[in-house]
Amino acid sequence: MPSLDVFVQGVGLWTPAVTMWADFKPWLDGEQADAEPGKPHAGVLPANERRRAPDSVLLAATAAGQAVAASGLDPSTLASVFSSAHGDQLITDYMCATLADSPADLSPTRFHNSVHNAPAGYWTIATVCHAACSAVSAGDASFGAGLLEAAAQAIADNHPVLLAAFDTRGYGPLLSMTQITLPFSTALVLSPTRTPQSTARLVITTTPMAPVSRTRDDRLRAWATMNPSAAGLPLLEALAHGTGVDVVLAASAGMALHVTGETLT
Repeated sequence: MPSLDVFVQGVGLWTPAVTMWADFKPWLDGEQADAEPGKPHAGVLPANERRRAPDSVLLAATAAGQAVAASGLDPSTLASVFSSAHGDQLITDYMCATLADSPADLSPTRFHNSVHNAPAGYWTIATVCHAACSAVSAGDASFGAGLLEAAAQAIADNHPVLLAAFDTRGYGPLLSMTQITLPFSTALVLSPTRTPQSTARLVITTTPMAPVSRTRDDRLRAWATMNPSAAGLPLLEALAHGTGVDVVLAASAGMALHVTGETLT
């Protein structure tokens, strides 16, 4: 397929150590300590919804809200792609345990929140968005699959698209399988055209599977082993440092994305 040429309009990030994109570079440079322990804020959600929302929704909405705010765009007009390898593992663990022991006690609310596109639903309701919205999963390649989907939509529809990638930490028996010990979320707003808010230009080309890029920072390499959505960290690191972009990201079991580009001033 031909390359996809898109522009980054905004970026969002949430981890227990760095709770917003603006703090990422100072943290990388050793100028800022780890954040105080806390939960993702998800300010885009109404207060009542925020209190009831599961971890997956809080993670996705927090990063997405940061990226859209930085872009200066109206969230109600943005198409969106939400990517996650495993969805909300706390709810999945609860449902499996309840169905095994006392299925009649299964909570309808938790069942509602267990579906893979629950964060997408919360986001579109909170932002009153009627644009196209999708949820994708490709295991450890979910970030790359989501990036490819969002970039392709932006080019095909000639309209900015929000990508939000997230995974909660594992719980119960699922933890031994997924080995996800770090909650993580990130988001990008991608545009097919350059605007005054554009901070980087990305050229995305699909290739047969190749060795994926690793970050230069030992802490980020550890994060990438602790959460599949953190597979996008080599790209985020390049964007934060303002260096040229040249990374390879997995997009499926047999396909990779070669992402090149430059930061803009």
